[in-house]
Amino acid sequence: MSDLPTLPLRPEDFTGRIAFHAANTDVAQAAKARLVARYGEAPSEAATAVVSLGGDGCMLETQHRLLGRNLPVYGMNCGSVGFLMNDFREDALLERLAEAQAATLYPLRMRAVSADGSAAEALAINEVSLLRETRQAAKIRILIDGKERLAELICDGVLVATPAGSTAYNLSAHGPIVPLGANLLPLTPISAFRPRRWRGALLPGDAQVVFEILEAGKRPVAAVADYTEVRDVRRVEVREDRSISITLLFDPDHGLSERIIAEQFTV
Repeated sequence: MSDLPTLPLRPEDFTGRIAFHAANTDVAQAAKARLVARYGEAPSEAATAVVSLGGDGCMLETQHRLLGRNLPVYGMNCGSVGFLMNDFREDALLERLAEAQAATLYPLRMRAVSADGSAAEALAINEVSLLRETRQAAKIRILIDGKERLAELICDGVLVATPAGSTAYNLSAHGPIVPLGANLLPLTPISAFRPRRWRGALLPGDAQVVFEILEAGKRPVAAVADYTEVRDVRRVEVREDRSISITLLFDPDHGLSERIIAEQFTV
């Protein structure tokens, strides 16, 4: 882990101590070249912060590269969506980093058991989703903290999202947006057929969610934790892993909590 200066940080704390990660696009790569020429670049092992250049996908990739290190990441939008990104400007980067507000996130840990009995683990910063693999709808039993809450969900899939991920796939599946400080995890069905009126649930942040796949041979299901996919699963366990933290930096007028609240009033 980097030897971070004592808080509060000053602009000079970032001089020569910024690592850059850019999306593989002409715009992002050109922006990185200009910023490196202006501010210099350090390897992430010696950096005070990482500047991620691209869209939300690039930010997600940057976070996964740094999992377990809790090195602050400051994103600048050189992509399309950019919900997790600050506005791109080349001027006053050191000052912006010093004045930025921090948001702490925790990933989800997925443990998936496949048909052959093997188990795989992965971390998700956005969500863990279960998805049907064929034309047949999935049948899934849902248990929360060891208690059966839904005996059979017939659906295209179901997901558990982090608060930061609640504005991504979860939102497109009509799940609720969750503010960072709420300590809640959205549990959202994807195209549920039965129970037809079930719209999901909001779970405590420390809840353990277990999905058991019913009729798995006829209705195979894949489990996906951000980038990691496990095919033909039989049982999937999901919980928040508070032993790992992620720090994002935002300009004071564009904090993540404010963005999440504002998104709920977008029409």
